[in-house]
Amino acid sequence: MYQIELMPRAIKDLKDLPKLDVKKIIEKIKVLENGLSGDTKKLTNFSPEYRLRVGNYRVLFEIENHKIIIYRIKHRKEIYLQK
Repeated sequence: MYQIELMPRAIKDLKDLPKLDVKKIIEKIKVLENGLSGDTKKLTNFSPEYRLRVGNYRVLFEIENHKIIIYRIKHRKEIYLQK
């Protein structure tokens, strides 16, 4: 069982998305509380270390001591761009 924590940037990302997509993303995030699902992948050479796929959106997060820390939630075309 994991505790979910959204970083301020992830909350801002959610506010910028369409309401219907936000609802789907939140439902998928809640599923993470019970363990990693099939739409979750460990990333290589990238930080944060994990991503959750929700349609065309990606949720980037890390796991620390039974806590899932969500850093970013963006469209798949934008999420991996380094600035």
